[in-house]
Amino acid sequence: MKYLWDSALGLLVVTGGLLGLTLPFGKLATAAGVPAMVWAFVISLGAGGVLLCVLLARGERIRLTAHKLRYFFVTAAVSYAVPNLLMFSAIPHLGAGYTGIMFTLSPVITLVFSILLRVRRPNMLGVIGIAVGFVGAIMVAVTRGEAGQPANLFWVVMGLLIPVSLAAGNIYRTVDWPDSTGPIELAVGSHLASAALLFAGILALFGLKAFATLGGVPTVVVAQVASASAMFAFFFRLQAVGGPVYLSQIGYVAAAVGLFAGTIFLGEHYQLLTWAGAVIITAGVFITTRAQNQKA
Repeated sequence: MKYLWDSALGLLVVTGGLLGLTLPFGKLATAAGVPAMVWAFVISLGAGGVLLCVLLARGERIRLTAHKLRYFFVTAAVSYAVPNLLMFSAIPHLGAGYTGIMFTLSPVITLVFSILLRVRRPNMLGVIGIAVGFVGAIMVAVTRGEAGQPANLFWVVMGLLIPVSLAAGNIYRTVDWPDSTGPIELAVGSHLASAALLFAGILALFGLKAFATLGGVPTVVVAQVASASAMFAFFFRLQAVGGPVYLSQIGYVAAAVGLFAGTIFLGEHYQLLTWAGAVIITAGVFITTRAQNQKA
């Protein structure tokens, strides 16, 4: 476990795999009538609650400061509440596998934001990687979801906003990381803040009756909370070990898990152009990663 905790590659594989499980779990839940906002709340409250118990069991506690509160709520909105709400809203229209492909754009968009904010200067290889990833994204976008079931363009755009939000979160968490604060404390605070934001939204839009829908998928709820809790503990550690651009590559692993889970277990089918676009996006990710390594 210590080797895994210090290995960027190991953390990448584990975190991306656990993130990928969110896609089929989310499709099962929304298909059973659970609103997207309620399922996003389940993830944040479940992960935040379990990790808070771990933190307290270790004899630690959250020491609140103005900086940490800002970090918790900005991270909650940009990294969790918004992308999860977009993801679970889009999955019924686009499919778990197609929605998962959107995660693969996160590394490219993270690099674009790094360039625009002057966190990192581009080199020619980085520019090529961004261009290749963009071509792949266009190929995936024009297929509009599952084969034979083209989704409304609105949902394709909503799906494309997922990696934009994730990329913004990748940059923010690195730039504003509070000093002398561990990854589990940040995960707890950010998820509980996300749960608070989502709970307010649920009360305003649906009322408490919306939570009754969770009774139809108790096993999925338990599985989702367990995988989300483990994922976010590794997630913040990967942020500290690998940095924002390396972290963003969990989208590649998550997309693979989501695509194959959707195809094999959920009966989803995608056009050849979708698969080709996913491969080209992956190539763009590898090119941008190579560019990052050269710069380093």
